Amino acid sequence: MPNEFTIRSFHPEDQAAVKTLILEGLEDHWGAIDPTKNPDLDDIGSAYARGFFRVAVLEGRIVGTGALLPRADGSMEIVRMSVGRDLRRQGIGSSILRQLIRDAKASGCRKIILETTSTWNDAIAFYQGHGFRPTHIQGGDAYFLLELDPPSASVV
Repeated sequence: MPNEFTIRSFHPEDQAAVKTLILEGLEDHWGAIDPTKNPDLDDIGSAYARGFFRVAVLEGRIVGTGALLPRADGSMEIVRMSVGRDLRRQGIGSSILRQLIRDAKASGCRKIILETTSTWNDAIAFYQGHGFRPTHIQGGDAYFLLELDPPSASVV
């Protein structure tokens, strides 16, 4: 486990570091990337203003990211999960994911969806290990769902 890291909201001054981290993660998986295919990373604050964008910080360095966006049907979608290559498998991604699930619950959300490339077995195992269940595969992507417990009713 790495030294103590914290999870916090994205700040505008995080822009360059977050974009670099995510693009490096995509390059790790794909072997090459086309930055023009990721326009949301040019202004993260605006692109994710309706949702939550979390970063993991270790010794002043951004080492992980994850975002949660509301969808028209009332669900929320997890996107932009990424952890620096030198710190993967050390609990950072799990901590970010747990925070995003708490954010969704606090927003009254009842279900979270996400998708990942169907050949990324590590990512699939990661999400399934956190309770997400596969719903379908389409166009090379695997889709997942996590149903959240309804908010507990107050007893008067």
